[in-house]
Amino acid sequence: MAILRLNHYLLGKALASHFCVNHLSCIALNLHSVLGSYSTTSKGKSNSENFNDGFGKVGHGFPEKLGFAASVNDNVEEDDEEIEEEGSDIDESLEIISSFHGKDNKKRESIARFEIDESEFRHPLVREVCRLITLRSSWNPKFEENLRHLLRSLKPRLVCAVLRSQEDERIALSFFYWADRQWRYRHDTIVYYTMLDILSKTKLCQGARRVLRLLTRRGIECSPEAFGYVMVSYSRAGKLRNALRLLTLMQKAGVEPDLSICNTAVYVLVKGDKLEKALRFLERMQVAGIEPDIVSYNCLIKGYCDLHRIDDALKLIAEMPSKGCPPDKVSYYTVMAFLCKDRKVEEVKRLMENMVRNSNLIPDQVTYNTLIHAFSKHGHADDALAFLREAEDKGFHIDKVGYSAVVDSFCKKRRIDDAKSLVIDMHSKGCNPDVVTYTAIIDGFCRAGKIDEAKKMLQQMYKHGCRPNTVTYTALLNGLCQNGKSLEAREMISVSEENWWTPNAITYSAVMHGFRREGKLSEACDLIREMIGKGFLPNPVEINLLIQSLCKYQNVVEAKKLLEECLHKGCAVNVVNFTAVIYGFCQIGDLDAALSVLDDMYLSNKHPDAITYTALFDALGKKGRLDEAAELIVKMLGKGFDPTPVTYRAVIHRFCQWRRVDDMMKLLEKMLARQPFRMVYNQVIEKLCHFGNFEEAEKLLGKVLRTASKLDAKTCHILMESYLNKGTAMSAYKVACQMFRRNLIPDLKLCEKVSKKLVLDGKSAEADNLMLRFVERGIQQNEMHL
Repeated sequence: MAILRLNHYLLGKALASHFCVNHLSCIALNLHSVLGSYSTTSKGKSNSENFNDGFGKVGHGFPEKLGFAASVNDNVEEDDEEIEEEGSDIDESLEIISSFHGKDNKKRESIARFEIDESEFRHPLVREVCRLITLRSSWNPKFEENLRHLLRSLKPRLVCAVLRSQEDERIALSFFYWADRQWRYRHDTIVYYTMLDILSKTKLCQGARRVLRLLTRRGIECSPEAFGYVMVSYSRAGKLRNALRLLTLMQKAGVEPDLSICNTAVYVLVKGDKLEKALRFLERMQVAGIEPDIVSYNCLIKGYCDLHRIDDALKLIAEMPSKGCPPDKVSYYTVMAFLCKDRKVEEVKRLMENMVRNSNLIPDQVTYNTLIHAFSKHGHADDALAFLREAEDKGFHIDKVGYSAVVDSFCKKRRIDDAKSLVIDMHSKGCNPDVVTYTAIIDGFCRAGKIDEAKKMLQQMYKHGCRPNTVTYTALLNGLCQNGKSLEAREMISVSEENWWTPNAITYSAVMHGFRREGKLSEACDLIREMIGKGFLPNPVEINLLIQSLCKYQNVVEAKKLLEECLHKGCAVNVVNFTAVIYGFCQIGDLDAALSVLDDMYLSNKHPDAITYTALFDALGKKGRLDEAAELIVKMLGKGFDPTPVTYRAVIHRFCQWRRVDDMMKLLEKMLARQPFRMVYNQVIEKLCHFGNFEEAEKLLGKVLRTASKLDAKTCHILMESYLNKGTAMSAYKVACQMFRRNLIPDLKLCEKVSKKLVLDGKSAEADNLMLRFVERGIQQNEMHL
């Protein structure tokens, strides 16, 4: 399912990207000045802030001895310490803006924003550098020397092109650091800003902070945009306080704020669900002499909509003319998008009327395309189609992008017939479907399990002169794998070059998981090796799923081999992957191999967590090696990991199983000192009863009854039933008496059984006394209480 979602995400991105290029250019231009680089979508595989998980010790295949990735983690903790101050408050950071006096708030040309030409991306030097970087899995000193030689020939804009060409931002950051350390080379200012711009689209806030420090330490003039990039990166990582602390650091650096950085702060506050603080910040801007512009107000409108305060958003739009900043179409489109999400068609139409009447903004083709796209995106294909027809009735030309959005929406609802009908309608109007449209149809057929129809549509693409791309084939291959035809999908990858398409990481992952689901694990392992050889590194989740499948079929040795290969090739292997292999060895009883993998974790700088230690403890305890198992728990506590409820259950079960209660209690005391667990004694008593160790269970009863809760009553009932089953009714009677003394009412029916057994044993006085206690509390024998 994860691969299917990724595939649909890529398909959706293709639709959205194509749509925006053709129809939303005016919106993009309006927002570009501040929000253009703050896209809410970043590449999934670069959203990890943990650089160790991203590079390991070798940095995605770049050997540490060559220095390519050695400094990725340098001073990261120092950076965080500088920016994070205990007790610092968001309001304190926002007050900074009021201390400025607007000395230099005039608009200026900024080096922070410039475009890289397409010709620069295709430059031979750029392409060769990118090629060498893709060979990172087989990196050697010769490659580094070649790369160093090419670097000295690169002009600053070409270096920027190299950075922007990397699919993984972590690789771009690693190359940036490596290049910065080379002799006779220094980054130009635009390279720093390009790197900051790239990182602002990710959660790699620590890297962005360090690049900013390099910029300031080398005496390069910082613009407010540089701080803005870092601010947005912290915001993406969910560190709002750190993001706003950038305002304080900017003040210390003597950089005067401008409208750009203020709008960034408003944007960050809105994205952090701090709308009220954003409103107060807007007031402080004006006190400092920085007047909000249309972008400022549009951010607030977005904030209101995010909180479903549509009325407040509309009120702000109505007030904007009096503030000297009339709303633009983006202001209205923002509200419309949220109305589309809730399928409020009539409200959308009224808003269009208000847009004309109050702001003299005439709905145009962009307006209709916005609505078509918004309704389609949220799965309201019928409403999107209705606006498409309305636009055509008014004389607007809806091209293939608008149609494709509606087709894709129908396909996601598995309404293939409606989608096909719309494609036929496109042909009749001379609007030939493009690769995005056909891909949506093929994906829809695959969703519905109609693989033969999907194949026929692929042939139709060729017939109409439309060449399928990687996304198209990935959709088809994913459908084949979902329907148990992974071998056919594998064959299509093998002949991909003949059909002029190139598989990507998602393509390989889809087929690999198809093999895994079908139990063809050897083929899955071969494919993942080919995937790595092509430079597509599987993520930890994909690695873990394959490892778990191998372990399920007790092929743990192959799982370990795969893990080692992924680690050595620079894949982002994490503690979960190691733990899966350890658990696999524990399941087959090979504890020495499991402990060997634990040692490998330390050597690979992947530290085990509480789950890893718990799995090993349970396996050792099962074999009776409790002393070794206890040492692992003590080691876990010493490393600062808190025991989980599963850890407690494992310790209790294994020690009770081998009747080592005293050793168990000593270990539990150490665990409780680290992480309290209220039910621990209840579980101990239950487990002791399970293994027939009633004497030890009765010793612990006093500790359990201190809280006198319903949970304690349940534990007492388990102990009483255990005594009854053993035939010692007197012991059950004593437990019931202790419950009464703690104001816990035992189960009446259970006590009746105890009473009958006491009578049979000649203990009539105790039997009468037990039932008398219920009468004293006003409980009749026809009632039942816990």
